[in-house]
Amino acid sequence: MGAISLKRWSPAPAQSAGERARVGLSSELGLRPDQLHALAAQFPDADLQVIEAHGVAPQLDVLVTRSRPGAEPLATSGRCGESCRVVMVLEAPNLKLSRMLLSSGVADVLHEPLNDVDLALSLERALASRPERAAPTSRSGEVVALLKAGGGVGATSLGVQALTVLSAGGLKVCYADLDLQWGAAALYLDLPDALNVADCLAAGDSLGETAFIERLATHRCGARVLAAPNEVAPLEMLDPRRAEAIVTALRHQMDLVLIDLPADWTAWTDHLLHMADRVVLVTRLTVGNVQLTKRQLRMLSNQHLDGTPLTLVCNAVTSEQQQALPIKAAERALGRAFDLVIPDEGRAMREALNQGVELSATPRGGKLLKSVNSLAGAMRPAATAGVATR
Repeated sequence: MGAISLKRWSPAPAQSAGERARVGLSSELGLRPDQLHALAAQFPDADLQVIEAHGVAPQLDVLVTRSRPGAEPLATSGRCGESCRVVMVLEAPNLKLSRMLLSSGVADVLHEPLNDVDLALSLERALASRPERAAPTSRSGEVVALLKAGGGVGATSLGVQALTVLSAGGLKVCYADLDLQWGAAALYLDLPDALNVADCLAAGDSLGETAFIERLATHRCGARVLAAPNEVAPLEMLDPRRAEAIVTALRHQMDLVLIDLPADWTAWTDHLLHMADRVVLVTRLTVGNVQLTKRQLRMLSNQHLDGTPLTLVCNAVTSEQQQALPIKAAERALGRAFDLVIPDEGRAMREALNQGVELSATPRGGKLLKSVNSLAGAMRPAATAGVATR
């Protein structure tokens, strides 16, 4: 912690939404005592503290810090908690860097010399947009995050089919397609008019939780679907607060929520991964995909997510691929084994997806369905793990 401390606090494991906001000010900013006391007077409902440049201050709501060359915005936000709003101060105005930081999830960008008014206004905006801290009792259903090692690995295809298996097994399940630019889950389930993420955001607070769930499209197997936007949307459409609100509303009503995430890392995808009970990482048996998988595994570790249960899936494996790159060689390169190796049954999968039906409804789905059943079993909530899938 820094040398100057206006008000001290002890980290708490859980907080109610009405508790005082916690603001960290990096010692690198060089704020004078009179500036610090002026900020404390302007924000009487917030606890302000100066922290060391490389220190960790858990459970901050807002962190104001300087941008350092090579520093990752996600790593910066990781210093102060999952929902922390980061205000970055640049040495000089830089439009390209500012856009990059904002697209990475930074709440605001200022530049030196730091103006007291600009700093106060930025703090006000960041505090106003901070996510609500939910009470522990708000949690109900489980969340599984579907992560991809690059594009075209077949993660969504597997995800929607696993969802139909879980729904047929009697669970209340929902597929939340948050791949904002290329999500196709609703199309794979023949639900082209499903309520999508853009619709939810446009409705805002007028769409209550109950109305939200009731408006979700329902597949013939009983599974609910929240679709990706109909048009390519910027990843900045979501932020941690909005993303958490969507997933929290779904988990209140469902036994399991499967969230399909984009391959890109943002502040809100990182936040949802921290909310997840399990992560399913899907890849293919190629040298390129193995390297991308290693990159994703490193990122999960860097974000302190290596403690979250992970199911590693190698999808659409052919005998020709195994001759060029044996499974064991790929596992050695990864430093861990695959949890599931799914054979390439592209014809059966395409037939199911083109018709928007379950694999069990197609004549060629038997062999692939066995693997999908195994994946569904890995996703199944712990409380129902003993119930067999069909």
